[in-house]
Amino acid sequence: MIGVAGGTCSGKTTVSERLAELAGDEKLALIKLDSYYVSHDHKPFEERETANYDHPDAFDWLLLNDHLAALSHGSTVPVPIYDYTMHRRSGEVRMVAPARIVVVEGILVLYEPTLRDRFDLKVYIDTDADLRFIRRLQRDVAERGRTPESIITQYLDSVRPSHEQFIEPIKRHADVIFPQGGLNAPAIDVLLARVRELAVIG
Repeated sequence: MIGVAGGTCSGKTTVSERLAELAGDEKLALIKLDSYYVSHDHKPFEERETANYDHPDAFDWLLLNDHLAALSHGSTVPVPIYDYTMHRRSGEVRMVAPARIVVVEGILVLYEPTLRDRFDLKVYIDTDADLRFIRRLQRDVAERGRTPESIITQYLDSVRPSHEQFIEPIKRHADVIFPQGGLNAPAIDVLLARVRELAVIG
């Protein structure tokens, strides 16, 4: 199991999806922490919209750990599909089959101790804050239908403080730190070589 952590829009998805593409579905299962946001269907939309989604309490750690335990024992798991426009689980799931390599990607995957202890390799993607903010702004406008004003407010109110309090400190748990994030081709090549080796062995 490989954990890939880092700040918002640092390049975690870029690195993780390249690993998945290299190894193939039969060799690598990709799990995204964002799928495990706690569902708050009972709360009004306005309250869900202003919640802090970068805080450890935003995630269902128990369900994620249960799913990883099941994958390690050879079972297929129903991973929730999160609706970012409505800020809740969609009610649909994505069936993920067990594989030789399991990559878990997300801002806080090195935060929760039980989860962290599952990883054979812990990676932190380190990218400058200004680049991460620009990428988040572009993504949330294009893909999530949000206004620049709401993105800036959320970034200042919760994303930036949570990064400094919870995400940046978990860097000390990483076995490997990637400077320049997903744009660091040599670092990615080293990780890809390791995954390629595991995929062949498996």
